[in-house]
Amino acid sequence: MNIGLFGGTFDPIHLGHTALARGAAERFHLGRIYFVPASLPTHKEQPSASFVHRYAMTALATREEKVFVPSLLEAPGQATPTIPTKKKEASATPNYTIDTVRRLKATLKKADRLFLLMGMDAFKDIAKWYQAEALFLECEFIVASRPGYSLADVANCLPAKFRPTATVTKPFANHPAEGELILPGVTIRLLDKLNEPVSASAIRQARAAKKPLTRFLDPAVADYIKKEGLY
Repeated sequence: MNIGLFGGTFDPIHLGHTALARGAAERFHLGRIYFVPASLPTHKEQPSASFVHRYAMTALATREEKVFVPSLLEAPGQATPTIPTKKKEASATPNYTIDTVRRLKATLKKADRLFLLMGMDAFKDIAKWYQAEALFLECEFIVASRPGYSLADVANCLPAKFRPTATVTKPFANHPAEGELILPGVTIRLLDKLNEPVSASAIRQARAAKKPLTRFLDPAVADYIKKEGLY
């Protein structure tokens, strides 16, 4: 089975997230997609809502899709430090994607193929992620492209070990970021033509301004935010 792992703060989870996952499931025949809210992200500002609220919203947003599975892989206390750290509370341990991927793979069958889902905004910093090179060896990537990015841009985001030379990437500088990028040690499938330009920060701003949220969110998530007084 082809399986997707979609991690993020989901603060809150919105229609852009579910559109990306739905598009990936349809185009790449994913039989299951795990939505993994991060307890303590390492690449973004810390969440406004607690893990419990973000997990609850994720469960609501994914409830009607059979292949969508809300996951506790990065719940407080689940993270396993990859590097030596001072003794601290389990809930304060950062979530490294490489650990989450390995934890999920340990539960899968040998024939299963794991795909890491993310947007281009996250992927452009992938070379800075902890053990980024190892991550590419553990799974394949599905990246939601954005207008203005070329295949050369995608290649140039890769960790140095996998990044091709300028001579190789130059012919792709004017080629939109679509299709596949297959290099030694790297397989990236690009998901284009997604039409849900939503951001969590815009949602929080709309909430602060007391504007309706249903244009951004699943109605059940919008109701949950209102009921719980979030953001």
